[in-house]
Amino acid sequence: MASKPGILSDWPWQSMGNFKYGLLVPGVIYSTYSFITCKAENERNLFMFLIFPFLVFRLVHYQLWISYSRYRTAKGNNRILDKSIDFDQVDRERSWDDQIILNGILFYGAGVVLKDQFNMPFFKADGTLIILLLHWGPAEFLYYWLHRALHHHYLYACYHSHHHSSIVTEPNTSFVHPFAEVLSYYGLLLIPTLTSVYIGKANIVGVFTYVTVIDFLNNMGHCNFEFIPKWAFTIFPPLKYIVYTPSFHSLHHTQFRTNYSLFCPLYDYVYGTVDKSTDSVYETALKREAESPDVVHLTHLTTPDSIYHLPLGFPSLSSKPQASKWYLLFMWPVTLWSVLLTWIFGHAFISERNTFKKLKLQTWVIPKYNMQYFSKWQRETINKLIGEAIQDADKKGAKVLSLGLLNQHEEFSGNVELYIKKNPQLKIKVVDGSSLAAAIVLDSMPKETAQVLLRGRISKDACFLVQSLSQKGIKVVTSQEDEYKKLLKFDKKLESNLVLSKRYDVKVWLVGDGLTDKEQSKAPKGTLFIPFSTFPPKKVRKDCYYHTTPAMEAPKSLENMHSCEDWLMRRVTSASRVAGIIHASEGWDVNECGGTIFSIEKVWKASLEHGFRPLTCQSPLN
Repeated sequence: MASKPGILSDWPWQSMGNFKYGLLVPGVIYSTYSFITCKAENERNLFMFLIFPFLVFRLVHYQLWISYSRYRTAKGNNRILDKSIDFDQVDRERSWDDQIILNGILFYGAGVVLKDQFNMPFFKADGTLIILLLHWGPAEFLYYWLHRALHHHYLYACYHSHHHSSIVTEPNTSFVHPFAEVLSYYGLLLIPTLTSVYIGKANIVGVFTYVTVIDFLNNMGHCNFEFIPKWAFTIFPPLKYIVYTPSFHSLHHTQFRTNYSLFCPLYDYVYGTVDKSTDSVYETALKREAESPDVVHLTHLTTPDSIYHLPLGFPSLSSKPQASKWYLLFMWPVTLWSVLLTWIFGHAFISERNTFKKLKLQTWVIPKYNMQYFSKWQRETINKLIGEAIQDADKKGAKVLSLGLLNQHEEFSGNVELYIKKNPQLKIKVVDGSSLAAAIVLDSMPKETAQVLLRGRISKDACFLVQSLSQKGIKVVTSQEDEYKKLLKFDKKLESNLVLSKRYDVKVWLVGDGLTDKEQSKAPKGTLFIPFSTFPPKKVRKDCYYHTTPAMEAPKSLENMHSCEDWLMRRVTSASRVAGIIHASEGWDVNECGGTIFSIEKVWKASLEHGFRPLTCQSPLN
């Protein structure tokens, strides 16, 4: 909110959440019914019928800009500002679509009130040109002075300070304003449209093109990377007075008292408010090359819907722990296409950038899903993708690559170990975080624990975890004979503290993949489930406690965190990701993958020294 919210700061439908889209239903029903039932061809209102498809197009247009902007900002080439975005900004800008709903309400309302005038032809070339000229004339001029007025102490505190809370802008920053402020903008932007209606030159293509041009320039100007190439201004020098650049508007968000223009910088040049560093900031951004990471975290997609939970996806979803949403069912055509595209796309792509002290961090995503990781015929392809990612990260000068999610399972982590041995020229170190995961699990156990029950698939992590427990004198109970034999095969010294029993009355359970609902039902009331698995167990008991998968709370020095890592809470990061950061920070010249594991005590101590903190257990389910 603004520092001192004024009258009509809140949007009327603020409390409705996503149900706010229901406000468009009456208009959609009215326009569709009228279009279908109208018998006279010349009275059929095509403009009203096309309003809803156009609003959907606007939503898609905005989302494409958001995804592309985040991708380019993560890569780093042509980036303008290096400052961070946080969860507060994401929450504040979640209402970016409110103005699209308002646009629909105004269009439907005008169509009902001004029936004949808004039953416009499909296209008129002169009408379209008139709308655009009216914008670059009176609308831009009036906006310039309105914007300067909004920077007056009173109006700024009551309204415009809300928008300026975002120093580093994204496309979804572009129309995040208090309700009264947006009404004033719409009053100006309606001048070209209503004038064309009044003089009989209004047309569907002209009106929709005008709104689309506004969206395009608004989104472009709020990107944190330079978009317009220098040759465009060389070929046509007056362009610098007609169309602004992202760096031009970025300076307005950092300097506040310069570069007031909407899209047309002419008025800033005329009235002497153009920032003196405009040209130099623009040229510096253009020359900036893609960033070379120090640490790469290699993860992958999980469910088909996970594409929306990526930092490149929907900000409202990526900023919360991953969970299924009912409304994503309506997105199935897009989801299907994304699955097909990722199936074809054969290269890991960058999804997020962070910084930790002096280290530059990037998250890369392998375009494969859980179902493909569990498929034997996809294993060779995935191993190839992991190998290519290691090679690319090494060429970019990365010190460490950490394996996330199923990339750290034996089938793939073991192959990475072989890959490194076959490529001794690689300088990069690969870490799967096994040692830190074990340390986190050990720390999560109550101090008075004397015995634990081990359930789930016996992985490398489980073996080293049991070994550590045995060294501490803690009894480990397992109910499966094959698991018992597998653990003894790993280390015969475990026999003194390893118990084969069908007892389920132990109150601390260490659980991996494969824990069933039936097994959970046998646990006594108040049991603490501590997962050592990559994926969290299904929570079926309301009278028990469930810890998170191995993870730690990130310190403030881990910056630009504005999305959640899979199902983890805000500012919580997985053990493998933390391990990669710690290995790079400490300069450890070792690999930890396949059958190798690093010192549990050493990595735990270093993690705490660098500010990472263990998590407390979640409360019982409600």
